[in-house]
Amino acid sequence: MSTQFAFHGGVHPPENKRQSTGGPIQVAPIPERLIVPLSQHIGAPSEVVVSVGQRVLKGQVIAEAVGRISVNVHAPSSGVVEAIESRPVPHISGMSAPCVVIRTDGQDEWCEHQGLEDYKAVPKQELIDFIRHHGISGMGGAGFPTDVKLHLGDDHIVNTLILNAMECEPYITADDMLLREYAEQVVKGIEVIAHLLQPHHVMIGIEDNKPQAIRALEQAVTHSPLTIDIVVVPTVYPSGGEKQLIKLLTGIEVPSGKIPADVGIVCQNVGTAAAIQEAVAEGVPLISRIVTLTGDALGHPHNMRALIGTPLETLLQAAEVKSAELYRLVVGGPMMGFTVDTSAIPMIKTTNCIIAATEDEMPPAPPANPCIRCGMCEQVCPAELLPQQLHWFAKGKEFDKAKHHNLFDCIECGACSYVCPSNIPLVQYYRFAKAEIRAEEEQQRKAEHARIRFEARQARLEQEKVEKELRRKQRAEEAAKAQAVKKDKAASVAEEKPAASAEPDLKTLKTAAAVSRTKLKKAQKALADAESKGLDGLDQLRQTVTELEAKAEAAETAYQQAQSAPPAAPVVDVKQLKTNAAVARTKLKQAEKALAKAQESGADNIAELEARLAEQKAKTEAAQTAYDQAESGSAPAAAPAVNLDELKATADAALAKVEKARQALAAAEASGSPAVDKMRAGVEKLQSKYAEAQAEYDQAAGAGAARPAVDNRAELKADMDALQAKVEKARQALADAEASASPAVEKMRAGVDKLQSKYDAARSEYEQAEAAFSAAPAANAQLDELRSDLEAMQAKVAKARDALEKAIVSGSPAVEKMRAGVDKLAAKQTELEQEYLQAGGERVVEETQPEVDPKALKQQVSIMRTKLKKAQAALEAADPSEQAELQAEVNRLEALHEEAKEAFDAYEQKQVNLAAAEGIDLKQLKIDAAMARAAVTKAERALSKAREENTEELPGIEQQLVAAQQEAEQLNQTLSRFTD
Repeated sequence: MSTQFAFHGGVHPPENKRQSTGGPIQVAPIPERLIVPLSQHIGAPSEVVVSVGQRVLKGQVIAEAVGRISVNVHAPSSGVVEAIESRPVPHISGMSAPCVVIRTDGQDEWCEHQGLEDYKAVPKQELIDFIRHHGISGMGGAGFPTDVKLHLGDDHIVNTLILNAMECEPYITADDMLLREYAEQVVKGIEVIAHLLQPHHVMIGIEDNKPQAIRALEQAVTHSPLTIDIVVVPTVYPSGGEKQLIKLLTGIEVPSGKIPADVGIVCQNVGTAAAIQEAVAEGVPLISRIVTLTGDALGHPHNMRALIGTPLETLLQAAEVKSAELYRLVVGGPMMGFTVDTSAIPMIKTTNCIIAATEDEMPPAPPANPCIRCGMCEQVCPAELLPQQLHWFAKGKEFDKAKHHNLFDCIECGACSYVCPSNIPLVQYYRFAKAEIRAEEEQQRKAEHARIRFEARQARLEQEKVEKELRRKQRAEEAAKAQAVKKDKAASVAEEKPAASAEPDLKTLKTAAAVSRTKLKKAQKALADAESKGLDGLDQLRQTVTELEAKAEAAETAYQQAQSAPPAAPVVDVKQLKTNAAVARTKLKQAEKALAKAQESGADNIAELEARLAEQKAKTEAAQTAYDQAESGSAPAAAPAVNLDELKATADAALAKVEKARQALAAAEASGSPAVDKMRAGVEKLQSKYAEAQAEYDQAAGAGAARPAVDNRAELKADMDALQAKVEKARQALADAEASASPAVEKMRAGVDKLQSKYDAARSEYEQAEAAFSAAPAANAQLDELRSDLEAMQAKVAKARDALEKAIVSGSPAVEKMRAGVDKLAAKQTELEQEYLQAGGERVVEETQPEVDPKALKQQVSIMRTKLKKAQAALEAADPSEQAELQAEVNRLEALHEEAKEAFDAYEQKQVNLAAAEGIDLKQLKIDAAMARAAVTKAERALSKAREENTEELPGIEQQLVAAQQEAEQLNQTLSRFTD
């Protein structure tokens, strides 16, 4: 029967089909090696289930389907798996893909296989699984898994089943010859498909240029219980397109973005129907297919049944290829096929034609010219698109617009390129745009998935935070209850056994008062918040505030009373007085030695040292007198009232806090933090606490009136100068505002006054510090000067040593001269340090840069390498949904591992350079040291054996051991200079 429907567009290129239909289908030879790709279909590649070296039989599963859209892959012939590796495969991009390479044994031995005696008696799902297991996929197009089309689900009702026998593209005659010779097998396959889908109407669409195939079909359908309509349509390209065929046979148009099943239609290729019949009836998987070998470069064009995985060169040789005339090798037809560069690639389940063309038959494409907007491409487009507009969008990378103009409805038939007078490769532009859009959508999907994972993680962390806070509150409540019980118990014990009267602990009372004030402030703030928000429980909060006010007042009163209480009568610590006298005598001896040394060397400061000696004699006599009086009983003695170690520790801790606060303040000032003023006030507060602690220690130690321990005059002056600059700048701005009658004058004047008050306070503080240091004894000023000189000299020595090390590494000729300079500076530093210590100063610890620990560096490299390996293993085993996040972690660990390795390599290279500067090969030195250690071990063993046997060689062996130990010790000492 014919049809009254038609689709838009289409072309009539030369058919070139007669060349390959002159003879019957022949069987291709079994090649020496079969190259079976794991991905011969749309969807996920199959997963290999065989191993290298394993023998496989014909029809055996060598790769199993992964996921819903996938199919099994079977061994086309018997042999041994020679390799599982990436090989070039038939693809428009010339890509490589994983393949199973089978070295055939020529026996073509089958595995056990069996068909179904009565497929109608088998449950439909089992029948579909049977077809899936045998690896059946579409053989006329992109290779869509057939079992998916046979099980569409309850939401799709199939009204019409269409078998595609159009084979509209030039040169290809595989389906034509299949119908001529195996029409009955095709019809039986249609019956299996109809049994599964239960369609109301079955149609076979075929072009009128295949009269022999039409007659064979008509004869075959007469024996079928189905009512099958054979619809003969006029020859036009691309009538074999799925949507175009549906329009031709039924007049129904499949909407954009939909599939035929959405309109109740399923299409299958006649080759697929034959493969289904062969699998169901005989249990034969899809391991071979009919392929057309044609083109003017072949001596014997014809159709062959070839094994999947057969290299193209084997088929070309069977078709008597003329290598000298072969210009282009095309897989597929001339309209939708693609040129390949090598004949070593294998044929796959969708390979229906191989064209070996000469240069005259398929000459090079002429250069493309600008579009002349003739509109011919639109006239022939079977999908009713605007090819010209899509070309501009693809060329301009306006992919959103191309997608909006239904780019993905393009079937890439090539009709537009065929008729284009400007020779523009339009299909290539469309393929490029589709690939870019798919890549962008995949990226968006990954980003969306990452966003969802991130939000889920944040929610989980927030929930954990809430739970942690709840647990913390619960622990706090339990601790408060336990503390209350403890206090009650302590109070009851105190009532039963009143403590002896003792002097109040000012520090404890002060802390208790501060804690009470803090609790009161928190309670008052909580009450204010509750009142502003109108919350419940206000009465309880007010009662709490009242109770805390009473406690705070009581604690403050106790502290004030203890502070104002008259001091207890001083007590004398005989042991401490004895210690003070001994210290004074030691300092006197040091002063005498310093004066004697100065007199011998004729120094300029003899007068100062004499004055210091006289002062120290007076102090020594006073300390000795106080001790003698206490020892004789003229002064009351008591247990030690003051612990000097604790006072010193308190002062040192306060100083550390001051230094730390100053560093934080400097960093905040550098970053422009708004908290600078608050931090400066904190520094001043800590400074005052430190001054108090130091004064208390000096007084207890009998140091007398001394200068402030920390000289912060420079910092105070810098603060004063900065505030002065701000005042001047603010006054200038105020003058400008007054001149321009700005409404912000009053506000700016208030700001100037505020800055002026800050400046006055800073100046007062600086003047007080200056006066305090000016009033200090001259000896303290001299001590400061000595300390300053010593620190400056330490800095010079450190700088000179760094320069010397760089010179050694770079091989500078001035190394010896620089080393002498370093020694001279180090000698001066030693002299200054001795002079400073003799003057009563404490040892100045020279700040040094932390040494590099090679063991730590090497351990860090090992740790990072271990973490990186674990992350890589997790990435390989992870689901695709988790790979993006794991890949980011792998990248991070790779960077950390590389950083650690660079640090360790840099250290080793530095040591090698330092050794080389002294003419030492560090690598050889390590070898020599290892050999020396081995020689020591060997000599020790020999000595032990000689002692057991009491041989005459014992003295000689002992001498050898001593010599080996000396050599090893010398080498190890040299090596330690560069490795420790």
